[in-house]
Amino acid sequence: MKVERMQWLQIAFQYKGSVISSIYKRVIGCGLFGVSVSLLYYLKLPVSQPILGTIIPSIVLGLLLVFRTNTAYDRFWEGRKFWGSIVNNVRNLARQILVSIDEISPKDKENKINVLYLLVAFAVATKLHLRSEPVNNELEELMSSSKYFKLINMNNPPLEIAFWIGDYLQRQHSRNCLNSYQLISIQELLNNLIDNLGGCERILKTPMPLAYSIHLKQLLLLYCLLLPFQMVQSLEWWTGAVVALVSFTLFGIEAIGLEIENPFGYDANDLPLDAICHTMKRNIDDLISLSLNVRSPEDTELPLLPPEC
Repeated sequence: MKVERMQWLQIAFQYKGSVISSIYKRVIGCGLFGVSVSLLYYLKLPVSQPILGTIIPSIVLGLLLVFRTNTAYDRFWEGRKFWGSIVNNVRNLARQILVSIDEISPKDKENKINVLYLLVAFAVATKLHLRSEPVNNELEELMSSSKYFKLINMNNPPLEIAFWIGDYLQRQHSRNCLNSYQLISIQELLNNLIDNLGGCERILKTPMPLAYSIHLKQLLLLYCLLLPFQMVQSLEWWTGAVVALVSFTLFGIEAIGLEIENPFGYDANDLPLDAICHTMKRNIDDLISLSLNVRSPEDTELPLLPPEC
C-alpha cells in the first residue's frame, strides 16, 4: 500500500506528460486578473456582480468540455486499435508466408526472409508517413538498396511496400508455390493492413471542426474573465488564487483534448509507435530464427504416454 501511495503521489506531481507547460500562462493571466478585480473591490469600486454567474451556466461549459475530451479520446483509442490490428496482421502474415509458401530453390528462403522484413518495413513506413517524416535509415536496414532508393521518391511509402508484398505473393502463386486458397487468405490480411493505414490517415487528416474549437475557447475565456466579478465579494483577496485554480482545471481539460486528438506524434501522451515497431521487428526476428533451425524428425514425434494402471 505504501508503494502504491508513493506511485500515486509521484504521478500526481509529475511534470512530464502533463499539460501544465501549455496552459500555465493562461492560468497566471486569469489569476492576475482576479487579483486586479480584488484591488478594485478594495478601492470601493462596484466590481462585484454576482448576477454574471448566470451568463454561462457551469453545466453547459462542463458538457462542452466533456464532449471535447471524449471526442479526442475516441480518436486516440481508434488509432490504438488500428495499430493493434497492424501488429496482429503482420504476425499472421509472417506466419502464413513462412508456413504456406513452398521453397523450391535455395534462393526461395532468402526471398521469403526479405518479404518478412518488408512487413516490418510497412509498419515503420506507416509510422513515418503519419508523422510526415521522410524515409530514413530505419527503413534502409529492412530492405535492399534498390528498393530503399525507390521508396525515397514515393508519396506514400507504406502503400508501395504493400504493393511489393502483393507482387511477391502473386509470383509465388504463378510458380505453384502457393495455391489459390492460401493466396486469397494472405491477400485478405494484406488488405487489412492497407485498411489500417487508411484509418490512421483518416484520423490524421480529419481535425476537430474549427468553429467548435473557436467557440469553446471563447466560452472558456469569457467564463474565466467573468469569474472574479462573481467571487470578489465573498473571497476578496483570495479571488485571484481561486480563479487561477478554476482556470487551471478548465484550461487543463481542454488542453488534454488537444494533446490526444493526434496520437501519432512524439509527445508523452501519444501512442508509443517506436516501441510497437521494435516489438514487431523482434517478433519477425524470432520467427526467422525458428525457421532457420530445421527440426529433426525425432522432434516432431509425440511423446510416449505411460501405460494405464
